[in-house]
Amino acid sequence: MVAPQIFQLSVARAFDGLSPHQKLYAHYMAKAAWSGSRIIFRQVSPEANGIFDFIIALYHSCDGDWEHLASRANLDFQDVQLFLDYAAAFLSNMGNYYGSGDQKFIPDISKAKLARLATCTSPNAAARWDQIQDAMFQIPPLSLGLPAQLTQSTYYPGNEGPSFHEDTALVAEVMNELSVLPENTRLEKRVLSSEEEVFDILQASVREGESVCHTANSSTIRSGKTVRLVNGDHKDELARINAYLEKAFDYVSNSPQHDMIRKLQDSFLTGNLETYKDSQRIWVNDKEPPVETVMGFIEPYRDPLGIRSEFEGIVGIPDPDETRVLKQLSNVAERFVCRLPWVDGESGSKGAFEKEVFEAPDFSSVQSLAYCSSIVFPGINLPNYNDIRQETGYKNIIFSNRMVAESHRARGLHMVDESEQATFKKHRSHAYYIWVVLHEILGHGTGRFLSESEPGNFNFNPDNPPLNPITGEPIKTWYRPGQTWTGVFRDLSTTVDECRAELVGAYLIDDQEILNLFGYTQQGEVKPDDIIYNMYLQLGTDGLRGLENYDPATKKWGQAHSRAHYAILRHLLRDTKDLYTIFCDPQAGKLTVKVDRTRVIQQGKPSLGRMLLKLHVYRCTADSNGCREFYEDLSTVDDDALGWRNIIIAKKDPPVAFSHANTHLDGDTVNIREYEPTAKGIIQSWAERGIDLDVA
Repeated sequence: MVAPQIFQLSVARAFDGLSPHQKLYAHYMAKAAWSGSRIIFRQVSPEANGIFDFIIALYHSCDGDWEHLASRANLDFQDVQLFLDYAAAFLSNMGNYYGSGDQKFIPDISKAKLARLATCTSPNAAARWDQIQDAMFQIPPLSLGLPAQLTQSTYYPGNEGPSFHEDTALVAEVMNELSVLPENTRLEKRVLSSEEEVFDILQASVREGESVCHTANSSTIRSGKTVRLVNGDHKDELARINAYLEKAFDYVSNSPQHDMIRKLQDSFLTGNLETYKDSQRIWVNDKEPPVETVMGFIEPYRDPLGIRSEFEGIVGIPDPDETRVLKQLSNVAERFVCRLPWVDGESGSKGAFEKEVFEAPDFSSVQSLAYCSSIVFPGINLPNYNDIRQETGYKNIIFSNRMVAESHRARGLHMVDESEQATFKKHRSHAYYIWVVLHEILGHGTGRFLSESEPGNFNFNPDNPPLNPITGEPIKTWYRPGQTWTGVFRDLSTTVDECRAELVGAYLIDDQEILNLFGYTQQGEVKPDDIIYNMYLQLGTDGLRGLENYDPATKKWGQAHSRAHYAILRHLLRDTKDLYTIFCDPQAGKLTVKVDRTRVIQQGKPSLGRMLLKLHVYRCTADSNGCREFYEDLSTVDDDALGWRNIIIAKKDPPVAFSHANTHLDGDTVNIREYEPTAKGIIQSWAERGIDLDVA
């Protein structure tokens, strides 16, 4: 594995600006967030919790003096550094599969040398090593995915076999009929005999219990298949989280935080996601809090079916200066909605595929104090429940200390012509920031689902349905009662949603009003034309870089955004004439993408608009079949692309890792400690995070 590029998520200055009361709230919410770590490890792989215990046991065995440990094991420190790089990557990705790409990674230190490290220190470390050594180095599985020979998923323990889709469809039908939402569940299959199988819906909750799922329209047992609801998955971690939430409760800043915490606790106690959704409705209406938080089973990226979600815990402190600009954009965003391809801005109506009124979201820039997740995103748009987003609203959050890292990363620089590399690097972070902002507020914040919420109750006229702008004919599909975006589009839902959001950001980035809002004028050092050109060059480099996360062995994509970027580039290559040129020299190992600057607005923007319109209408009308045909064709990797991939993999950018801060109590005073951006610093921060200690 390649050693990660490590950045410090500096937050001390922002934290020091909080009041003592707010610091205590941030402290306990951060402790609650990090207490979900073992849930994520468990969701990644069967061995991940054991590997974490092994890393921490080794740290404690030498009190973080890794040079001394190398000497005791009679190893060169260079060998130990290989293990430290692995440990830093493991901790930053919350498991032994990359958060971006889902590929498994193993240490570069040999198994024999790592065994010497493990056995020369403490009985605890040696015992942990015995438990995980084989799984740590075992290949396959190569990546996360549907349970199979080359891939694995702990969302579906025991579900290997040709009947996987049939079995999961049966369980999905039962869950839908009983109104059991899937986000905080896993599905375990147990074969009792050749004629009897049991499917346990493992629901995350503190309370334990089990019951056979009785339904009206389907028998409890079908052909020897019994479905049960089993509560208590992740119970220890959720109990710990609730205990910290109880401590944070004493330091809330307002009544919405009071109500949100109580709803969160109740949801984690019972597993009831309707209660969790209530907490999110309250959260959306908690405007401009002094400490921002996100907690729960949030993102479905790593579920191969795209419906079950990874736990996530985030605590951030608003950055007033950057938030001011974002709020200015939020307050005028209605104007930019009217410039999207499916909206007729001159008619006075936004049409069938857009909400008539765009509710300006709470849009803030924060510095993350805690970000417990397999990916630290530059920005987020939540909640992920579309009924809440359309009826109540949503929040946008940009992580400013995460964004800082972007200005220091190469990110495919070798694919830019040498004459342009310096300029590309200088302008890239400027364009990327605006792209992320537009992605969050207008990419994830626009659109209207055409639906039948209950039999006979439509949000459009079924006797005179709106015309589909793709076909020119009346729409033929919509969301039926009980159907959701993720349930209908399943494995495509996350990547199509991200692709659509990326397209919105790229489509609008040439808007002069938006660029002026962010300070880019003809008088500035970085001019509007520089931002626009850099955006299209990024679409080229990011489209090619996306191939890093395609696995030729399984023919599967490992990351939603990567597949989206590749699909966008393929569409631009097909749909425009000479806008992009890709030069590939396999012998020299050189791959270069060029953009004709004179064709960007003339050809590039209309092409993005055509792709965006299709994905948007497919999404709004629940046309999963049309979407699948269009999107799978665009994201198919042909022989030319495989040749590009070989060069990209050979020059792959190092994976990114982050060093997070910790807070701790000194009496009633909360102090903060930041760690150096090194592998040692990351390991120390986790060792001092107290994941295994009692709540205090």
